[in-house]
Amino acid sequence: MAQELVFEKHSRPVQAMVDSLLMIKRSSLHIIRNRDQLLGTFFQPIMFYLLFTSVFGGAIGLALPDGVDYKEFLMAGIIVQTLAFGSTTTAIAICNDMQKGIVDRFRSLPMSNLAVLNGHTISDLFRNSLSTLVMIVTGLAIGFRTSASFTDWLGIIGIILLFTLAFSWLSAIVGVVAKSVEGVQWLTFVIVFPLTFASTAFVPGESMTPVLRAFAENQPITHVIEAMRALILGTPIGNHGWMAVIWCLGMLAVSIPVATWLFKRKTSG
Repeated sequence: MAQELVFEKHSRPVQAMVDSLLMIKRSSLHIIRNRDQLLGTFFQPIMFYLLFTSVFGGAIGLALPDGVDYKEFLMAGIIVQTLAFGSTTTAIAICNDMQKGIVDRFRSLPMSNLAVLNGHTISDLFRNSLSTLVMIVTGLAIGFRTSASFTDWLGIIGIILLFTLAFSWLSAIVGVVAKSVEGVQWLTFVIVFPLTFASTAFVPGESMTPVLRAFAENQPITHVIEAMRALILGTPIGNHGWMAVIWCLGMLAVSIPVATWLFKRKTSG
């Protein structure tokens, strides 16, 4: 009897992991097979980067410190903006599953309740990593250069993965509570748009009004951007590094249990 109990305790986490891996594979295959989503993954970051450097680069570049090119300054901001908007596809995918009854089918199977959420949030890392890679290659093609070392790039990759995971789980909450895909798009826009544009993604904080600057310099996305920007430019990272990690871990600590509780509540009974 004792052996059976020990086996059950170990089998549940293992089964949950297997279920999550299957859902990750399912969500990743959807990304690969969905041509519209792949086109957005490749062309959206390219479009934003080229537009901002071509249209605003000359004017905004005047406000930058000497020796800093707008292509290098902008790269971190565009990466984080792409990750933030890209993570909202997690909410859309979860809402689609719940609206189309697929989750009800999964409930009839002996599978973990968390597998669906894990599948969408983890596969989002794959898609956003592709977007980031495409954007960096595009930047290099039009003149972006960086003094980041190998260690710096490891730090950049770590920040990208942590921020994407945190924002994906935050988006998962929206996907669970929204009643339609249209509602998801509106809610995520209301959340992501102010945070990305009222930040130092595109312009330095010194050029903002005092009230806007106070908000921009003390919100999570700015810390993530400034930490990544410092690593890209080879400048001192200051307190942005650990602040970015704390904000991301804080979002994960709140969003994972909240999304899990809401998902179980909405799919039970």
